[in-house]
Amino acid sequence: MMHVYFDHNASTPLDPRVLEVMLPFLHEQCGNASSRHEFGTVARKAVDRAREQVAAIVGAQPAQVVFTSGGTEANNLFIRGMAAGMKPGQVAVSSIEHPCVTAPAQDLARQGWKLRKLKVNCDGRIDLNDVDAALAEKTALMSVMLANNETGVIQDVATVGERAKRAGAVMHTDAVQALGKIPVEFSALNVQALTLSAHKIYGPKGAGALVVDKRLDLRAVLTGGGQERGLRGGTENVPAIVGFGVACEIAAGRLKELGARLSGLRERLEQGLTGMGAVIFGNNAPRLPNTSYFAFRGIHGETLVIELDKSGYAVGSGAACSSTDNAPSGTLLAMGVEPELARGAVRFSLGADNSAEQVDGFLRALSGVLQRLRTMQAVAV
Repeated sequence: MMHVYFDHNASTPLDPRVLEVMLPFLHEQCGNASSRHEFGTVARKAVDRAREQVAAIVGAQPAQVVFTSGGTEANNLFIRGMAAGMKPGQVAVSSIEHPCVTAPAQDLARQGWKLRKLKVNCDGRIDLNDVDAALAEKTALMSVMLANNETGVIQDVATVGERAKRAGAVMHTDAVQALGKIPVEFSALNVQALTLSAHKIYGPKGAGALVVDKRLDLRAVLTGGGQERGLRGGTENVPAIVGFGVACEIAAGRLKELGARLSGLRERLEQGLTGMGAVIFGNNAPRLPNTSYFAFRGIHGETLVIELDKSGYAVGSGAACSSTDNAPSGTLLAMGVEPELARGAVRFSLGADNSAEQVDGFLRALSGVLQRLRTMQAVAV
């Protein structure tokens, strides 16, 4: 049985065009980008070209791009790297951030910093009044994700960033889920740092970037040979970085067309879900065009994911990084969703190769799965 993949917010398949450009650097072009011979020069030029491609998709300068091993490292580099040059103060993050933002922020709290978690409303959008209340206290660092990895809800980062700037806080956004799905413009977002990742845009795993305002006093978290302008020690992962650059170029070229097509597919999906009685989270807020997060009352999300997988459809239950945790989604709890309904949450995230026929097939399979599960529940009672 061929499986259909509807979990693109967790990771995307590697685009064949990306793989083609990576292959020489996995074999014959083996040079270290820091070496001064011909092999090293080829590697350095490839990394420099990728830096230009990554910078271009967010309207930044190549010198602002710091390559990392992924979004997690980039987020840690911002929070830990900025805190290293500051006296302990207040760090404010949204209550729906990815764990790779909340965990280092919590580490700062154990080191004498004050951690403030910004509230969201029932639609999953940042409460701007709470942002103002947080900034009324002297705030050193603030991080608000551009698009939530579970609900797909898009945040008004530009407004938050403008208020943070006026208050003297250094503003960061995790744009990992937004890249390639909606326009991401560094300067328009009013941020001083922005996180990206390759494997969410049909690039390889193991490559990410922190795009930074060069005036920031950012300290290295990984020290070593002085790579990435001294901000990230370690030999550059040349094949992955090259793939990241090409993936950015491809994503930029098809952004508008892909977004419109995926939005249409999601609407088709959600019409079917609504007809089956699903609760769709965040559907009254602006969302990524590919993402739908839903639940059925009385049906556990993990059970639904497993049964759909048996039927040939791969979907996610919340964030992939915490899929083994049976606790209800922290994002949904922050939105005021009752825990029992939150435990039923399933994330459906479309990708470039999905079709209307696949969505229709999923809805038929889902209907059958729901009927079986409800029959089993009735017999058990």
